[in-house]
Amino acid sequence: MNDLIRAEIPPSILMVDDTPANLELLTVMLKVRGYKVRAAISGKLALQAARNAPPDLILLDINMPVMNGYEVCAELKSDEKLKDIPVIFLSALSETMDKVKAFGAGGVDYITKPFQFEEVEARVETHLELRRQKRRLQENLDDLHALEKTRDSLVHMIIHDLRSPLTGIHGFLELIREDEKKDLPKKLSHFIEEALKAAKQMIGIVNDVLDASKMEEGKMNLSPADCDLSRLMETAISGLDPLLEGREIRFIPPKKPAAVLADPDIILRVMQNLLANAIKFSPSEGGIIQVGIGSAGRLARVTVADNGPGVPPEYRQKIFEKFAQVDLPAGRQKNSTGLGLTFCKLAVEAHGGSIGIDAGAGNGSSFWFELPVAGPDPAKNPGQGAIRSGV
Repeated sequence: MNDLIRAEIPPSILMVDDTPANLELLTVMLKVRGYKVRAAISGKLALQAARNAPPDLILLDINMPVMNGYEVCAELKSDEKLKDIPVIFLSALSETMDKVKAFGAGGVDYITKPFQFEEVEARVETHLELRRQKRRLQENLDDLHALEKTRDSLVHMIIHDLRSPLTGIHGFLELIREDEKKDLPKKLSHFIEEALKAAKQMIGIVNDVLDASKMEEGKMNLSPADCDLSRLMETAISGLDPLLEGREIRFIPPKKPAAVLADPDIILRVMQNLLANAIKFSPSEGGIIQVGIGSAGRLARVTVADNGPGVPPEYRQKIFEKFAQVDLPAGRQKNSTGLGLTFCKLAVEAHGGSIGIDAGAGNGSSFWFELPVAGPDPAKNPGQGAIRSGV
């Protein structure tokens, strides 16, 4: 603690008391300990002094004319630049309610007069150290945010540059498959199909990364249109046949269309991501993905349930975070959820909906999302619909 007092820039303390003798006594004692001390004999002068040069800590009397200590503290806490300054009340008022009122006004401590200087010094040092630690934590947090932003920018740049060559690889593979379909050996045809599947998955990951970044920055606007969730789901399922490999998707469309006002391309991709995730974690033998769609009042609900290992309860929020990893049961390897589920969460919330995961029947997981039938609230999603999202 002594090293802190000997710092190159001594801590600054503002003392507020309408009794000059009290100010003089404490000023001398604190200056001897290495503090930089200023004094104010009224609440108004104290506020003016704090605004001109914010101190590191304030010692504040309560009983003062015109403006008492409670009012001064409340004024300090309402000022964005001064609200974090610790205020220690120093008063002859000793009733419990006086102390409760002081803490309610924003004080961090309370010392009753007549005081022992050793107690004042100990509490001053403690709260100055707490403030220093808080500042260091904030600086570390700011550094982490800066590093995260740098990482996201780097990832965005790399992913953006990968999209064109990946699209080219996928396109050339399709040309080879179509042009040489009859002449290719069965084994080679299988290899090309696997390569096409991998290229398509990689393009999907690239799009998820780029669009998740756009949504986080508010740069990706929606183009809502009337759409039937059942038809979108059928389209999503039909495009995933190559990934099934023995697994089965079971979907019985509801008798009535599940109509919502939403961006069909974005919601289709949400469905594709949830289905692909369910396929990935379902067993290759006996894997069953159950899909359900229904409407209830103002909301339409989509569920995608698998019979895989399931997600432990403690990870059910984490899996929607960027680059999250989940420990699967029975000692299975960690699996990164990448940005597919992050994209789903951002996309659904941009529509004014919600998304989550429940335990499936028996084993497995049941992902769900709900959308407002009437579409996103313009007041909560300003500017939506102005620009078409591109992939």
